[in-house]
Amino acid sequence: MGNATPELQHMSSYNRVTREGVSSSDLLSELDEYQQNLGRQQTSGITLPSLEDDPLPSSPGGVLVLIAIALMVFGLAIDNIFLGFAGAIATFAISLRIIWPNWSRIWIQLVPDPWRAVVIAFVGVLTGIIGLLMLSGSNKEPGSRNIQINWEAIGAVGEIVGALGQILIAIIAVYVAWRQYVISKELTIQQNRITQQQTIDTYFQGVSDLALNEEGLLEDWPQERAIADGRTAAILASVDSEGKAKIIRFLSQSKLLTPLMRDRHLGRPILDGDGGYAEDRVDGVRVIALGVMLAGADLSSTDLRWTELSEANLVRANLQKCDLVKANLSRSLLYEADLSSADINGTRFFYGPVETASPRSRTKRPNYQTGEHTGAVIEKANFSKVERMSESQRYYICAWGGSQTRQTVPGGCEGIPNLLGR
Repeated sequence: MGNATPELQHMSSYNRVTREGVSSSDLLSELDEYQQNLGRQQTSGITLPSLEDDPLPSSPGGVLVLIAIALMVFGLAIDNIFLGFAGAIATFAISLRIIWPNWSRIWIQLVPDPWRAVVIAFVGVLTGIIGLLMLSGSNKEPGSRNIQINWEAIGAVGEIVGALGQILIAIIAVYVAWRQYVISKELTIQQNRITQQQTIDTYFQGVSDLALNEEGLLEDWPQERAIADGRTAAILASVDSEGKAKIIRFLSQSKLLTPLMRDRHLGRPILDGDGGYAEDRVDGVRVIALGVMLAGADLSSTDLRWTELSEANLVRANLQKCDLVKANLSRSLLYEADLSSADINGTRFFYGPVETASPRSRTKRPNYQTGEHTGAVIEKANFSKVERMSESQRYYICAWGGSQTRQTVPGGCEGIPNLLGR
């Protein structure tokens, strides 16, 4: 036997990185970078001062504050006004001396640069309101001050500001909790992506080990094909739409979904003489048969270019906005499938001339020369807003889609007979 196809040789050496997918190591690096970006986002706009240029006060300053507080407390305890006043003044002076040089550090760290003007303006608004309320008590009686402070109004403003402060604190607490939830959710999504990719990597390697021998040649036996089918069915049920698309692309490019010509005695695939395996659309055996694994599956907005989906059961599958360029959907079951807004440029729905092509039959064998019984079953499928539909595709879909499908075809089906009859 000759050498295996380039795709199968690639699959035998496949370990962590697929041709189409992303390796789990890349995703781990992506998660690390993502966590670092989150940290940068939380401190964006805040310029932290250098600790070397402006060191924090040394410990003796704190000791002096404690001594002054102790002196004030002692003066109060022994009912000595002098000691009490001295301790209070010393506490105030020493504390102010420590705080004043570092006030700019606190301001810079607490308030980001874009918000500093807003904070100052907010304080100015409050000050202006208080000033107007103070001036509201003006009195023109002879011998009295021109300005009389309206203490009742100021007291009311103080109560309002206090209430607003409590509301603001509650809003900030809710915002912080919400941000923590969002960050936690995003990290969970990233971790789930890594776990899923690792699972897919393991599946790829397992299928490669099952299908290939030590020389990298395709040597699949019935039981090995059955195990490969079981593994594929299990993983397709446990991954999201993008994961399903990765698996389908890998299996398609590796020729594991293609019906291969077999030795009628040994069942082994036959080489085509050009460095690959010969195909047999009528009687060939696939290494992995998708069957009903994709029935009702969500494959929306995924990349399915050049994939082998012939004879797959895609009943009620969601193929919205899929890239189906050059995909093979011949003899597939697209009953009630949603292909709206999908790109079907070059997508194969049938073989042979469109005038003689017809959907698959349960009892009749397909004729890949005339196209009879080689087409996809597209009854009640949704083709609204599909992109790059060819005239031959439009004719086949209108002719064999039935009345409900015909209503969704862009450009209409005028002049094309309804060969389905319903």
